[in-house]
Amino acid sequence: MKITFEPLGHIADGIAETLKDSVGRIFGCPVEIGSGLCDLAPTHDPTRNQYISSNLLALLRKPQRNERVVGITEVDLFVPRLDYVFGEAEPSSGRAIVSLCRLRQEYYGLAADEAVFYDRAVKEIVHELGHTFGLGHCPDNRCVMHFSNGLADTDLKEAQFCTRCRPRIIL
Repeated sequence: MKITFEPLGHIADGIAETLKDSVGRIFGCPVEIGSGLCDLAPTHDPTRNQYISSNLLALLRKPQRNERVVGITEVDLFVPRLDYVFGEAEPSSGRAIVSLCRLRQEYYGLAADEAVFYDRAVKEIVHELGHTFGLGHCPDNRCVMHFSNGLADTDLKEAQFCTRCRPRIIL
């Protein structure tokens, strides 16, 4: 099993590398950084000034056997029924996408906090990867698979699967 991060648009230097190490430890498998995509314009909705998550997800390459592909982007994502999403997964294809945009303190006019940012990003990546393994949302608010309705939920949960969800991850 391996996980590949695909940068979507510009990602600040060092972010994917730091996230790669943390996610690799959690899943106990190698994480690589692919070439990604640069042109995100076809997925932009000018009326909302956001990017359509499912359309961007569909642009990711299909994973090889025993691989998961996670698109990582700095742009703000949404799905039509919600104001925004931190990420989205397509369990049947093994693909997921995570936006770093709203995980940053600066987005909310607060001082930057790198530790908080990386903690949130790892949780959201692990959460979306959990969906690619067929996991749904967990009622345990400490489990990484708990639904995040906002940052308070993300901050409360841990970057680990609970004892009920972990055994269902087959690497």
